[in-house]
Amino acid sequence: MRPFKYANASNPAAAIKIVTADPAARFLGGGTNLVDLMKEDVMHPSQLMDVTRLKFSVIEKKANGLSIGGTASNAVTANHDLVRENYPLLSMAILAGASAQIRNMATNAGNLNQRTRCTYFYDANMPCNKREPGTGCGALHGVNKNHAILGWSEKCVATYPSDMAVALAALNAVVQVEGSGNTKRNIPFADFHRLPGEHPEIDNTLKHGELITSIDLPENRLAEKSYYLKVRERSSYAFALISVAAALETNGNRIKDVRIALGGVAHKPWRARIAEQWLRGKEPTQANFRAAASAELKHAKPLGQNKYKVGLAAKAIVRALEGAMQGGTYGAMEADSTTTNQN
Repeated sequence: MRPFKYANASNPAAAIKIVTADPAARFLGGGTNLVDLMKEDVMHPSQLMDVTRLKFSVIEKKANGLSIGGTASNAVTANHDLVRENYPLLSMAILAGASAQIRNMATNAGNLNQRTRCTYFYDANMPCNKREPGTGCGALHGVNKNHAILGWSEKCVATYPSDMAVALAALNAVVQVEGSGNTKRNIPFADFHRLPGEHPEIDNTLKHGELITSIDLPENRLAEKSYYLKVRERSSYAFALISVAAALETNGNRIKDVRIALGGVAHKPWRARIAEQWLRGKEPTQANFRAAASAELKHAKPLGQNKYKVGLAAKAIVRALEGAMQGGTYGAMEADSTTTNQN
């Protein structure tokens, strides 16, 4: 790990001013991803500004929904009564990720800012356009069994790892940020993370020095029929091969509203809008779920070693929607070697 300066933020304006002035400075929350990357010499900030003591940890009901603080821990958020009662999909997605110790440390803002877990990105001796633009993507024609099938580019085929973010994508969350000069803006969650395009080194649409203060969740009627499914190679402490956040609102025997977001398939949480549009107004049957999943994955572009993900994602969508209809909240499934070795 390289030398760096460290300071505790006394107030948001001062912290933002210091980080904005130094292109190599970074905000520090729980440090569960950033510190790992520093140890691996993947990231080497000149200065860390610890923001965990700033007063952005409140979780409170608003007139049109719920606000969860950027510095609130994942554990506190997942177990908060207002979250569990009104947004169980978010609670279960957070609890599906990492370990209890990491959830106790990790902040909500830090969760959104975590970086890809691609092995080429983590290995400073391998080519990676995200880590060092212009060096190439080692995974494109290398070991890409766990990589993207949607939205990737020749520059990067990595996937985004957060479980929490998949649920937030399905819930139409809005990210509140504060920048220099007391400027504030809100970013719809669909616009927060980026697909790689020509610049995979840019993970999201935050400007340097902008600080996530809270995440807003609009009201919905999806709590009773929501389900988070995570498919992974082992039952604990593993990132998703495929994950699905699914929620439904029905009117009689018809689907009035439906939300589907996928993890493990793209450089950002993938909102399955084609499947959603296909399902609205239809009956919540397995046949319709299968047709919707097929429509969503019609344009998937698997790589050399991850064709299995297309079929696995389709089955996961169906299973998650069925789980939502049954009023479940969380499911986990291990993918066996027979499934993941299919090219």
